[in-house]
Amino acid sequence: MGLGRAIKKLIKAIIPPCLFIGLTAYFSWNAIQGEHGIKSYQNQLKLLEKAKQARKDALSEQQAWAKRIKGLKENGLDKDILDERARAMLSLANSNDLVIPYSQNDHLF
Repeated sequence: MGLGRAIKKLIKAIIPPCLFIGLTAYFSWNAIQGEHGIKSYQNQLKLLEKAKQARKDALSEQQAWAKRIKGLKENGLDKDILDERARAMLSLANSNDLVIPYSQNDHLF
């Protein structure tokens, strides 16, 4: 009977610390590796930084487009400059225009 009591006493002495260590290990692993753990938090921070950068890029692109659209409004266009650019792009001249030829080596400005 002494051996049975010794085994029961040993089991009672070993089981609670083993359960405590097991629960501590489980919760520690979940705190680091789990769905809401430290590594997941770090990944979420990286995604947040990427989203902030994407938002910043989108806002700057939106501002650039707003500036371009503002230039297309009726009071934003100068008719002389528009006419000059259209002629330059199409390589056209009016019959009243004075055309001065220049060589390829001469610079206009």
